[in-house]
Amino acid sequence: MLLMQRTRILTLALSAVIAAACRQTPSSPVETDAAPPVAGSTTTTAAKATTGDLAYVCPMDPDIRSNDPGHCPRCGMALVAGIPDPKEFHLDLTVTPNPPQPGQPAELAFAVFDPWKNNPVKKFTAVHEKLFHAFIVSRDLQFFAHDHPQWDDRDSFRLNVVLPKPGLYRILGDFYPEAATPQLLNQSLFVAGTEPPAVKLARDYSEKQADNLRVAVSIAPSDPIAGVTTQIRFMLTPSDGIEKYLGAWGHMLIASDDLIDMIHTHPFLADGSAEVQFKLIFPRARVYRMWVQFQRNGVINTAHFDIPVKPAPR
Repeated sequence: MLLMQRTRILTLALSAVIAAACRQTPSSPVETDAAPPVAGSTTTTAAKATTGDLAYVCPMDPDIRSNDPGHCPRCGMALVAGIPDPKEFHLDLTVTPNPPQPGQPAELAFAVFDPWKNNPVKKFTAVHEKLFHAFIVSRDLQFFAHDHPQWDDRDSFRLNVVLPKPGLYRILGDFYPEAATPQLLNQSLFVAGTEPPAVKLARDYSEKQADNLRVAVSIAPSDPIAGVTTQIRFMLTPSDGIEKYLGAWGHMLIASDDLIDMIHTHPFLADGSAEVQFKLIFPRARVYRMWVQFQRNGVINTAHFDIPVKPAPR
């Protein structure tokens, strides 16, 4: 189910699957509930605006509210004059061929249906410059992709992929039906063949070299605790040429080692400099793999880190 707070957390009911297969600067003052402002933005105070006065809301981050139209300082989406109650839509996935073969081309077709009469949805609002984002993660967390299926005349979004190895893949569809609320829904597929054994994850905060960027991370607390806010700070080298990627200074996807928890979020503090900061709450005591994406001089850089999370004290 989707929990829409400062980050978007998706808890995936995987038990049946596993048993069977072994969301820049605003043009007006903005009020937030808990997160500090993005550098360069302006915030109101309680004396200037109260919750009852605020009319414009970010559909991706509902804690971002404003008296006037503008854009969300966190994710860059246009603020809207109120949002409807969240309703979960239906996402269908058709794979051709089925099952797909490892290392061979396959087509993924995503069809969206409304939750009231199960009618096909044909109108969408762009989220971070795209109508549909697909995050693909293998069960062993060794494969990650962030891609953008294209709408066709058959009432579906289509994406051509090559999945490298046999086994289970989780696919998260991130989209925004018109006049509804943003959706983060999942599907699974299996690539034919014998699935390789899982790789046990251990703490890895080491600096990473991506395509044209080095990415260093510091985490506070250094040993995160489930249910407690964790601050994640990245330093990017070289610091020149940092650009927004799909409307944001960075993108993050985190997956627990059992693929139960998925977290998709964006920086709470960024201004195009070398420092980018995220805040999030890990829901459980597991090891999490964290993928981050930054753009420099037109090149998308992806790096990953592994974060053990301790249980909350009793």
